[in-house]
Amino acid sequence: MREERGQFPGDMVVYEPFTLWGSVGGNVKVIEGGKFYHRGSIYGDLTVEFGGRVHIFGSITGNLTVERGGKVIHSGVVGGDAINEGGRIFIEANSKVGGKIKTRSGETKVDPKFKQADL
Repeated sequence: MREERGQFPGDMVVYEPFTLWGSVGGNVKVIEGGKFYHRGSIYGDLTVEFGGRVHIFGSITGNLTVERGGKVIHSGVVGGDAINEGGRIFIEANSKVGGKIKTRSGETKVDPKFKQADL
């Protein structure tokens, strides 16, 4: 598994097992084969495509979008909306979502102890 620390300007595509202990100054896209452990900050949106897997421990200033075939466990902070377009999302009790949780398709599970955040 690849592990990085530091700051990355611009957008990023994750296509392999990868842990980030830093920040991304743009959008992040996780594609098939990508297994992303996010422990820092994303100053943009996070999109998880078919075959992508993500565990959010850090913060995202924009939206989280999970497309068909993507999987996400959310344990951190999403400043915008959490949008399910056909994948699977699990939102843990201590996580925060500043916008709305929208399920257009797919499976969205929210821990019963989860409370909507005022960010």
